[in-house]
Amino acid sequence: MKKRLYPSNAVSFREHSSIFLFIVVLFFMGVIFGAIVVNSMSFTQKEDLFYYLSQFFGQVSTENAGENSDLFLQSFLHNSKFIGLIWILGISIIGLPVILILLFVKGMVVGFTVGFLVSQMGWKGFLLAVSSILPQNLIIIPVFIIMAALSVIFSLRMIKKQFMKQYAKPLAPLLKGYIFALIAAVVFISAASIVEAYLSPWLMKTMITSISI
Repeated sequence: MKKRLYPSNAVSFREHSSIFLFIVVLFFMGVIFGAIVVNSMSFTQKEDLFYYLSQFFGQVSTENAGENSDLFLQSFLHNSKFIGLIWILGISIIGLPVILILLFVKGMVVGFTVGFLVSQMGWKGFLLAVSSILPQNLIIIPVFIIMAALSVIFSLRMIKKQFMKQYAKPLAPLLKGYIFALIAAVVFISAASIVEAYLSPWLMKTMITSISI
């Protein structure tokens, strides 16, 4: 049974490796575009945004930015909604382009955030981005990329089933795996939310204090 399963999974991954590669490239294109957008901002826009950012950093360094449990819930709901939306779009025929747009925008937000911190604060901004953004995104970004790739694969299967009558592969086994992927994604999102709510604020406060922002 196991001997059959592993080769089947390996063949399936090779079959869709181009989709996974495309999704990864699309996400990092979004990251690069977000970093470029920072450079296109005017001096006044950067100063205004940095002012509010400095206010936030000052608040973090002197007191708790908010209850950890509230931050956990907010992070979990936000990321779960994003994953859920991608999942739902995957089972709809017209959702394919929206999935790609959402992933690109997600990459753009990450790129803009890191790019803005680095452009305004140099190496301090880089260290701040590493401490406040990187920990949870080490989990969130792979989950988003894998879920987006699986959604694209499922959507393409739906399109083939709808418009290519000779397409004989059943959707039921794929749907079961697709549901399992959603459950697994939510579990990983929970872990990422714990990191974002309990670890990242502490790291950010420690970093702000040590580099004297």
